[in-house]
Amino acid sequence: MMILDGNQVSADIRKQIAQIVSERAPGSRPPCLVAILVGNDGASETYVSHKVKDCASVGYTSRLIRFEESVSQQTLMTTIEALNMDTEVDGMIVQLPLPKHIREEDIIECIHPNKDVDGFHPKNTGRMMRNLPAHVSATPAGIIALLRAYDIETAGKHAVVIGRSAIVGSPVSILLARNSSPGNCTVTLCHSRTKDLSAFTLQADILVVAAGKMHLVQADMVKPGAVVVDVGIHRISDPQKTSGFRLTGDVNPDGLENVASAFTPVPGGVGPMTRAMLLQNTLNAWQQYYEH
Repeated sequence: MMILDGNQVSADIRKQIAQIVSERAPGSRPPCLVAILVGNDGASETYVSHKVKDCASVGYTSRLIRFEESVSQQTLMTTIEALNMDTEVDGMIVQLPLPKHIREEDIIECIHPNKDVDGFHPKNTGRMMRNLPAHVSATPAGIIALLRAYDIETAGKHAVVIGRSAIVGSPVSILLARNSSPGNCTVTLCHSRTKDLSAFTLQADILVVAAGKMHLVQADMVKPGAVVVDVGIHRISDPQKTSGFRLTGDVNPDGLENVASAFTPVPGGVGPMTRAMLLQNTLNAWQQYYEH
């Protein structure tokens, strides 16, 4: 079974990005990404710290704007509107989830589409659907980049996607179906209301699992020779680890090597690709700024 190594592919992408940034025109500023963090959620803190480090590793500048959990929606939107106007800022992300008193959709729509490097704004998702230039949501873009890096044949294949979120499942189903390479798949989109899930997974030449449910897919649900992309990430206790836990995905890896032809590990598969695509989207926004 071939391991689709997101760590290696993302390192190659970061190296290419760093080269472009280092060769920028004299006097031009490097790309700048702003992260907005509301509250003190541990997972969000970790994600944002990774993104700040990623920026430094490729020569970007970054800013981290923190708010207490009690911040008003209006204050948050006023901050975003100021960043929209800031010509020193190429991209911004608002770390989700947000507190319940803030409407996430309002915040997403407040970000200017050109600076929406998470690819969540309706304009970006709409343009992606029409196969027009857009910031594509980082995880779906990362999955496509990983398939491309390993020359996974997708044309004419049956892709089954489990999960219909606006951030991963729905966009990756569109990307796999569109007339491109990778692409040209026949796509089935499954979700929590799908009956007899294994009847669909056993048909999948390419199986993308983004359900957010640990070990939803077992080895006996995978078609022999399938390419399995595991988007899930979950912590489970492991006394043998210094941290006391280990990470696992939506797919149970036990026995998978006897069935699948290729598989994304957790960790080290889709996760690093998501981070790399965020950097790529920021680079694209920066290049767009200087082209205009």
